[in-house]
Amino acid sequence: MSRFRLTVDDHIMIAHSLNDPFFGPAQNLHGATLSIQASFFRDGLNEFGVVMDIGAASELLASTLEPLRYKNLDELAELQDRFTTTEVIIEHIAQSLAAGLPAEHGLSAIEVEAEEHPRARASVWVQL
Repeated sequence: MSRFRLTVDDHIMIAHSLNDPFFGPAQNLHGATLSIQASFFRDGLNEFGVVMDIGAASELLASTLEPLRYKNLDELAELQDRFTTTEVIIEHIAQSLAAGLPAEHGLSAIEVEAEEHPRARASVWVQL
């Protein structure tokens, strides 16, 4: 059986601080623009010959990112007491995407990747 992937993208502009000497100058409040790619995986295709509808995937990603857009992540209750590193942010996004899927989605995994700048990116894979 073939394994398929559908990827959609979006971006968010956020502010945050990483309050520990480990993070050097990023300890201070600063802004970041994260380019986000969300990939949805399926073993085989659904009855319509797709992984999922591209429009539905794009809307799911946009609605998942909306609570983060133009926010200071230091002030969000769901991220309190965590360093809001790129890795933590993408894990939060991946879990929110998984929670937003319809019950009979048929997907096997989600991968979320964030590019912080052209030379640095991180990703997380969530098995469903």
